[in-house]
Amino acid sequence: ESLYKGTCTIKEFRSVKDPITHTTSKKEVTVLENQKCRLSYDKIASANQTSGPAIIAQSIKLFIAPEIVINPGSKIIVTQHEKTTNFARSGEPALYTNHQEIRLELFKEYA
Repeated sequence: ESLYKGTCTIKEFRSVKDPITHTTSKKEVTVLENQKCRLSYDKIASANQTSGPAIIAQSIKLFIAPEIVINPGSKIIVTQHEKTTNFARSGEPALYTNHQEIRLELFKEYA
């Protein structure tokens, strides 16, 4: 965790019951705040030869403590190097003794 240079906030879209009206509605709920983490970016070039330019995709990985649970569909707001970006969890985490790695994609909307 000494290599973690960023922090993240994890939010989920959940059903929330209003204590006054007793109605239930969907709202964004903060699950965890200011959790230390680190982003890693890899560029992946397309190997296909086409008549157009090569397609370059970016793979984004979140490194975070292994005990943190990030549910599918969660919004992950990461601040690293003074830049804040909204991501969504993409795929199951790779769990290791000292950390976990989670592939991310840019957040568009809740599913």
